[in-house]
Amino acid sequence: MSSEYLFAHKHILGLDHLSVPDIEHILNTAESFKEISGRSIKKVPVLRGKTVVTVFFEPSTRTRLSFDIAAKRMSADTFSISASTSSTTKGETLADTAKNIEAMMPDIIIMRHPSSGASNYLANRISTSVINAGDGTHEHPSQGLLDLMTVKEHKGKIKGLKVAIIGDISHSRVAHSDIIGFSKMGANVFVSGPATLIPKKIAHLGATVCRTIEEAVKNADVIMPLRIQKERQNDPLIPSFREYASFFGINRQILQIAKPDAIVMHPGPINRGVELTPDVADSFQSVILGQVTNGVAIRMALMYLVIGGA
Repeated sequence: MSSEYLFAHKHILGLDHLSVPDIEHILNTAESFKEISGRSIKKVPVLRGKTVVTVFFEPSTRTRLSFDIAAKRMSADTFSISASTSSTTKGETLADTAKNIEAMMPDIIIMRHPSSGASNYLANRISTSVINAGDGTHEHPSQGLLDLMTVKEHKGKIKGLKVAIIGDISHSRVAHSDIIGFSKMGANVFVSGPATLIPKKIAHLGATVCRTIEEAVKNADVIMPLRIQKERQNDPLIPSFREYASFFGINRQILQIAKPDAIVMHPGPINRGVELTPDVADSFQSVILGQVTNGVAIRMALMYLVIGGA
């Protein structure tokens, strides 16, 4: 795991804070960790004696389990707190909750929170390393990094590729991290979706906005449909799921517009028949389960690096 590169970040709050060399180092570190998951005994002692606390104020399956498995595979002691069991239900502030956790001397706190900027708020108030597992509609850095890793694994590069992200761009922290990450690494990012779900300033992150899905997907190397995030919308922003699927769903016909070797990704959970059809989700071009596998390796790398790993 040794390297000449000095990773200087104590926290992982978003891809916006990482340089291209930082991202490359994380991806290389994750690649070296990935083979551990294929061993008969899936455990190494690199975080032995370290304590990792996951604090999730929103529901999660993949991300929470992925961080937990990643920590255990590096021999860390892990503890989980959810919103329903935290003292915030009794009126305690987020800062006080974090301060109390910090007083127990953990090494890493991994937090998901419905408010954008919550992880930054936390990192500015405690000395423990903080990894953002998703904050509001801001960023989801570990998902962005595992998406970069998956594309690099299948395409051999990232620079120069056309990446099409389709759907609920406004409410997707994954979209924001992916646009930042892929743009930094030299890919060309195109987005499309209902006008009500495309933020006005998304081009400032490095994306090109397309009026139609056909324009976004044409000759694309990577296609990533996103889930419509009903839980983040005060009022319905699309007429119906059926209409959305007709205009912005990824099906075989749309897939034929992309390059023949295009890959299909999805951050999950999938709404089959809405953002993509089942035959596309289960096709040979789908790398969705590969993203999940790479998620463990990326999260191993992040925890290793923030505590001073090489």
